[in-house]
Amino acid sequence: IVGSVDTPGYAWDVTVSGSYAYVADVTSLQVIDISDPSNPEIVGSVDTPGYAWDVTVSGNYAYVADDESGLQIIDISEPANPKIARSVDTPGHAWDVTVSGNYAYVADDWAGLQVIDISAMPPNPIAGSVDTPGYAWDVTVSGSYAYVADGESGLQVVDISDPANPEIVGSVDTPGHAVGIVISGNYAYVADYESGLQV
Repeated sequence: IVGSVDTPGYAWDVTVSGSYAYVADVTSLQVIDISDPSNPEIVGSVDTPGYAWDVTVSGNYAYVADDESGLQIIDISEPANPKIARSVDTPGHAWDVTVSGNYAYVADDWAGLQVIDISAMPPNPIAGSVDTPGYAWDVTVSGSYAYVADGESGLQVVDISDPANPEIVGSVDTPGHAVGIVISGNYAYVADYESGLQV
């Protein structure tokens, strides 16, 4: 450990962009200057209305999966003064979010996968959705597919080539409860809770 900083809440997820780390701190988003890794410093924060479980950054925005409060889109163009620019109330509990192109993909617990148009943020930004058979905990995107860690229903593969009509095209029932997913090359690596890592 070369450096640390004590956040005010419970640091649940982190992503790095440039000289800043963005921490989903359960009750807030913390912006941390990491230009000197031995001396990271909180430079800005914003309280979210729900529970901030996950964060990803694209351009000048941080996208926070905020549990019952859905997706929070936060303007981070001024790191010292982040502001919520838009909220999208998803039907379930937003656990995880990833961004690809003009869409944010939200793992929305019992409500499955939600596809949100973030290009111009229309009045009804939820472009499409698919109700996965389990509880969507985590999502990642590779090419034209979203891969969903779907709890007791394992891995769900969703064709997102038409974002308005996402469709489950494949699945594998892992022995445990799939709660995390990463894609690398031709393999999916699933954090399967009590059953360890599934490849």
